Amino acid sequence: MTELPTAYRPCAGFMLINAHRRVFVGQRIDSKDNGAWQMPQGGIDPGEDHEQAALRELYEETGIGPSLVTVLRRMREPVRYDLPSELMGKLWGGKYRGQEQFWFLGRYEGRDEDIDITAHHPPEFAAWQWANPVDLPELIVPFKRHVYRAVLEEFRELLYL
Repeated sequence: MTELPTAYRPCAGFMLINAHRRVFVGQRIDSKDNGAWQMPQGGIDPGEDHEQAALRELYEETGIGPSLVTVLRRMREPVRYDLPSELMGKLWGGKYRGQEQFWFLGRYEGRDEDIDITAHHPPEFAAWQWANPVDLPELIVPFKRHVYRAVLEEFRELLYL
């Protein structure tokens, strides 16, 4: 029997809200499922702190630089998820069983025209939209839904849910 990895990949995510309290989500370009939407997120590079990583990922995936964002809050605790069995050992060189995600909430100070999901190559998103926060858990892949519910709960008062 193959031994499963026990480590979690460190990851940072950014919940970006606009003036209408809608949340930025991008449709994953590498997913066969047309419903695979997510907020910007990705691995933490060596030497980066969590906030730096979250802002870098936001920039790489949306073209939105730190000057167009006001960071409002950080989650008190990270949230973990495990990969489903069919993906276990196939992502990230098989080193991780899932991710430990550190989430940040920020207000977008720019315009829709400032968003460029092709700013980084290769792009991660095929499309983007501003979504109602309460709809987020249904937009994400099922194995990450508990993460999005935890993020929503943590930032609830600032989202006016």
